[in-house]
Amino acid sequence: MNTPIYLTGTGQTRFAEHWDMSIKDLMEESIDSAIESAECTALDIDMVVVANMLGEVASDQAHLGAMAASLLPHHPPALRAEAACASGAVALHTACALLESGKAQTVLVVGVEKMTDIAPGKIAAGLMGAADAQKDAPSGLTFPGIFGLIAARYMHEYSLSRDRLNHVSARHHKNAVSNPFAQFCKEIPAESISASAKVADPLCMLDCSPISDGAASVILSTKFESPIRIAASQLATDTLSIADRPTITSFAATKDAMRAALEEAEIDRTDIGHIELHDCFSIAALISLEDMGFANPGEGIALYEKENKMTINQSGGLKACGHPVAATGIKQVIDVSKQLKESKSRHGLAHNFGGAAATCGIHILSHA
Repeated sequence: MNTPIYLTGTGQTRFAEHWDMSIKDLMEESIDSAIESAECTALDIDMVVVANMLGEVASDQAHLGAMAASLLPHHPPALRAEAACASGAVALHTACALLESGKAQTVLVVGVEKMTDIAPGKIAAGLMGAADAQKDAPSGLTFPGIFGLIAARYMHEYSLSRDRLNHVSARHHKNAVSNPFAQFCKEIPAESISASAKVADPLCMLDCSPISDGAASVILSTKFESPIRIAASQLATDTLSIADRPTITSFAATKDAMRAALEEAEIDRTDIGHIELHDCFSIAALISLEDMGFANPGEGIALYEKENKMTINQSGGLKACGHPVAATGIKQVIDVSKQLKESKSRHGLAHNFGGAAATCGIHILSHA
């Protein structure tokens, strides 16, 4: 970072099925919580960036920047960022760019999604907007289908058994037990993962992140200091369709974003004590750990079969916390900041991608 950017306020709703709350209600709860925790006041916020993917599909509501700004007393300038499930990371990256440029000194970043009020088929169709409408959708693929293909190929290439894959979701559910913001605060035995209903062979229901409602907000500032700062904010992109890639068992955008983030933060990956990664499906966690360099190709599962100094999805991840898509990337940053404050580690990482990692955002947080 050319300019120190501090994480001065954080707030979120629980990720859950919020039948009695609108998209505006969710934003308001998380914004109020972030302001209450911050060193600044609402009037100190210069700009607002809202992350959202499905407002038009699920809530008949666009123009969410103006909606969020209307929740503040002075209605600051606002905009909306969208990059499928990476919308949260893109919103954070946009806020960092505004702060580094001097266009703003304090920026509120909000991620929000309201997904449970409409039929699952309509949500599934909306989520396919993150794929290629010409190459992927006409074949009948959904995202469970896309990641089912990825999992099948990975298991073939690296001889990963179905039983070993179970450890990913089981670990993340165990981690979520103590997280009051998680959608599912319950342990699930490893053997129950593969015993759950098949969704897209070899993936089962308990390999998949759920449909969720929720919002998360952070306040970033160059003016108001705090114990935690953003040490790196990087984005990378790949082809939209997996059909255009040389391999589907590695995500180039994650590799590129990780390389750039480590360089920007001026640290080595071994300095990172906490990771919140994008486990939209269990197989994605393994591939992402390998692409970030924490394991060799095909060996990511070993990080779930032994104890490590580095924590992985200590919050429960997308699998157990829930996945209101645009709120996830911001929630990850909140969780990493909590983990850093409670541990002796100096650095933590949030990894958020959209589609089949067509867009990837990595943020490294450090003690100020």
